[in-house]
Amino acid sequence: MTSRAVLVPSLILLLCAVACGSGSSEPRDLGAAEPASAPALTAEPGGRVVKVSALPQGIAYDAATNILAVAVHNPNRILLLDPATLAVEKSIPLPGKARHLTDAKPGGPILVPVETADQVVEIDLPAGATRTTPVGHHPHNSVAEPNGDILVGNEFSHSISLIRDGTVVTTVPGVRQPGGLVVDGDVVGAVDVHDFAVETFDRATLKRLNEVKVGAGPTHGVMTTDHRMVVADTRGGKLFVVGLSPLKVLGSYELPGSPYGIIDDPETGDVWVTLTGRNKLIGFSLAGNTPRKFAEYDTVRQPDTVAVSPGGHTLWLTGTKDGVVQRISR
Repeated sequence: MTSRAVLVPSLILLLCAVACGSGSSEPRDLGAAEPASAPALTAEPGGRVVKVSALPQGIAYDAATNILAVAVHNPNRILLLDPATLAVEKSIPLPGKARHLTDAKPGGPILVPVETADQVVEIDLPAGATRTTPVGHHPHNSVAEPNGDILVGNEFSHSISLIRDGTVVTTVPGVRQPGGLVVDGDVVGAVDVHDFAVETFDRATLKRLNEVKVGAGPTHGVMTTDHRMVVADTRGGKLFVVGLSPLKVLGSYELPGSPYGIIDDPETGDVWVTLTGRNKLIGFSLAGNTPRKFAEYDTVRQPDTVAVSPGGHTLWLTGTKDGVVQRISR
């Protein structure tokens, strides 16, 4: 009787310690969410699939020059491809590993944050000339401002740097671990992959403005119409629609399968999202604050990144597991 009386309260205390935690509303230190390790293919990928090189991860399409850029590894370089045939037209060496590419504006340059070299490389189009700028530790994502300035999130320096004409003019702390970045008018939006939040900054000063919690492990975001940012909650299996001015969550959509790669169609405002846990590509209309699914495609294995042509008639995906690029015509 006595041993049971002692055991029961002790068990309750143990369960509470595990399940209840400290009572803090702060997210546990789970680390940044990563794309799921994709299962074997269960359906034939649509469109054209071409082997390019080892571990493609990072892709961007420039409509003005009709060039498709892909980051590959072993060795680390950017491949400029013919977007129709996927034939390699130029190979540009990189000083380290890159995972995410951005087309700064029609006509380029392609922005390449080189994580393992702490540099941002700008690749001129169509010639392929490069300009390299040292930045903070582990630059993960970059975005261009309308005036040509470049913002880069230094993931392990907990900061955002502003690059102008190949020189860092300011670096501002304030993001625990910056992932995806966007620019919307006078506001910069950043996904904090450590604190599961979207944070906003004044574009002119990079002064921190506000924060809103988003999901269980957001990674990247893109702008759509009406000053709204669409965020992939990779760990939580959701899409969130976030208004930036004022900053607030406007809507969400359940999306199991580890949503990770995300791109906006600048012509239609639609958003395309890859599901790395299901080898799928999903298209969403953002006419309202709740995303509406309008398309689904079977993809190559491990579709970590995606690019789209204006109007959404062609999409390209990296198949990281098998070293391929997929082209889907709609």
